[in-house]
Amino acid sequence: MNSTSTNDNTQNDYAAFIAIDWADQKHTFSLQEAGQSKTETGTLEQKPEVIGPWVAKLRERFGGRPVAIAVEQSRGALIHALLTYDFIVIYPLHPTTVAKFREAFKSSGAKSDPLDTDQILQILTKHRDLLKALNPDTEETRLLARLVEDRRQAVDLRTGHIQALTAALKEYFPQAHELLNGNLASRLARDFLIKWPTFEAFQQAKPSTIKRFYYGHNIRSPQVIEKVLGLATTAQALTTDAAIVESGRRLSQMYAQLIQTLNPVIEGYEKRIEKVFHDHPEAHLFNQLPGAGPALAPRLLSFFGTDRSRYEAAGNAQSFSGIAPVTKSSGKTRVVYFRHACPKFDRQTFHEFARLSLAKCQWARNYVDYYTGKGKKFHTIIRALAFKWIRILFRCWKNRTPYNETRYMDNLKKRGSIFATLHLEQKS
Repeated sequence: MNSTSTNDNTQNDYAAFIAIDWADQKHTFSLQEAGQSKTETGTLEQKPEVIGPWVAKLRERFGGRPVAIAVEQSRGALIHALLTYDFIVIYPLHPTTVAKFREAFKSSGAKSDPLDTDQILQILTKHRDLLKALNPDTEETRLLARLVEDRRQAVDLRTGHIQALTAALKEYFPQAHELLNGNLASRLARDFLIKWPTFEAFQQAKPSTIKRFYYGHNIRSPQVIEKVLGLATTAQALTTDAAIVESGRRLSQMYAQLIQTLNPVIEGYEKRIEKVFHDHPEAHLFNQLPGAGPALAPRLLSFFGTDRSRYEAAGNAQSFSGIAPVTKSSGKTRVVYFRHACPKFDRQTFHEFARLSLAKCQWARNYVDYYTGKGKKFHTIIRALAFKWIRILFRCWKNRTPYNETRYMDNLKKRGSIFATLHLEQKS
């Protein structure tokens, strides 16, 4: 192997540099020893009995000295396996980074595993000062982060089933939505569609049977019962086409069952999240935020975590979350556009929090009212509000000081901010 004289002193921190192009079953890697130019390549199966011996050989070969590994992901089976070894330092790369690098240095832009590992290795060895090593947060923070994201996936899955159930009912039994008070996620909906899967079946039921059914689901309002019985006697079936009715009936019952299967799963997630969040040492910084509530407070905590070096400034958090827009300037042209390369879950978290804060936070309401009056679009205003909230939350998190609405409003008034006095001016 030929040594090179171009390596800077930081190369001496590591015994070797490894680039891994991650795949589901088998990974391609390139390895370069510090101070050398020759590259070794190979493949690595995604099996504990393969990864373990491979890492053991690295430890033996390099005497337990640190080894830097760059991989095109930040979580997953491979990352979890490598994090258990103390001499390995992981540099996660965003797929967009590698893709842009490929486009810049390969005219075709085509992807192939060996070339990808070479490019990842170049990024690691030549631009490591621009990368950030993966520094796992505490176990409770990592657990909370995974739980809130997994819960959201379960909720989205249920929402998809609710939308599919709505579409199925519209095709053959549109009255069901009104008969079920618009709550297709309820046990009432599942039981109703099992008992009366079609409008014709519902019409044939005796009024006493219908009353007993609704009473059994804790619905006793005379107005509701009267409306239900009225629909049974006056409404007409949308279609009597047997093919449409049978297909719709089967689909509706399937989606109703799936929704009821997911309900207790989501409830279980929420109970566990509540417990983990309650016991977390940083919970006091997030549990009183206006509008956050039991769903968003844990999500905000998991975004910031416990490592105060994770974000050096509020701008880092604003950009990483995707809330900060991207600005490109060229000559006299300046373009600002929506940031797409970001963790979508984190961007959604801050957008939802900003929107929900309007019900509990006066200056946030003033902010939206002010820019609404300027003709700005609602979601554009909410993103801008989220941008401001991140700056506030960053300061609270950095100083370990809970947000105080009264104190913040007083500071706004001292600075003469219109967002502290707008509602008073509107009343007068």
